[in-house]
Amino acid sequence: MTVRVCITGSPVSYSRSPLLHGYWLKAYGIDGDYGREEVPPAQAADFYRSLAARGYAGCNVTAPNKEIAFSVLDEADESAAALGSANTLWLEDGRLCGASTDGYGFIANLDATVPGWDGARKLALVLGAGGASRAIVHAMVERGFERIVLANRTLERAEAIAVAFGKTVVPLAFDKAGEVMADADILVNCTSLGMKGAAALTVDLSRLRPEAVVSDIVYVPLLTPLLTEAAARGLRTVDGLGMLLHQGVPGFERWFGVRPEVTPELRELLIADLRAKGQLAA
Repeated sequence: MTVRVCITGSPVSYSRSPLLHGYWLKAYGIDGDYGREEVPPAQAADFYRSLAARGYAGCNVTAPNKEIAFSVLDEADESAAALGSANTLWLEDGRLCGASTDGYGFIANLDATVPGWDGARKLALVLGAGGASRAIVHAMVERGFERIVLANRTLERAEAIAVAFGKTVVPLAFDKAGEVMADADILVNCTSLGMKGAAALTVDLSRLRPEAVVSDIVYVPLLTPLLTEAAARGLRTVDGLGMLLHQGVPGFERWFGVRPEVTPELRELLIADLRAKGQLAA
């Protein structure tokens, strides 16, 4: 019997998740199907409650439905509970269960791309205070960083995340990020700046230490202006595509019973798709 799963949200036409999971289904010879379902927020709660009736074993959830999905869960994992959102749903004994795998995907991507990146764990500088930033801050707290400075244009949003995760997280006005740059072990862009069609992120990378890592969760384009400049300075860089690949691992294992590998071949498949659509560089 074919196990059916899908990506949900609005819009979902841009999602690479079907390409990712389709690759794994074929690689492991699994009788499964991973499709797309356009689910506007007004219909989201009913959709997730009726997954079984719709013939689905589970689904992924993308913007703007992650908080709605969390609100209808019967059971949430620790990450989803901490964030108040879920991006991976599955059915277990008739109960709707959910997890947030964004933070896992972010950390796993760093571990795979730049082993030892977290050797010091003293200070992480995170730019932006949206949903992805919240997941990444939580993951950094779990990894044991002494201080996570969260810089955002609207300070109140950064302050709200700091309240949620305790005194390890320090909110900061965006224009003051340069003041802590010299102490940062890692700089993470969680804003939409640098995304295709958006303005570039302008920060002074000259203050970063040579051993610092620069990460951008944007993957369209794959080579953002931030990563291009960081690489030109000889800094270690981590793009956002790996986060997408790794965050899919736990869900695939839940639905299909096999823990998949993130391989160079898989990465090249998605890069080829980005290249075909002119989305490799800004």
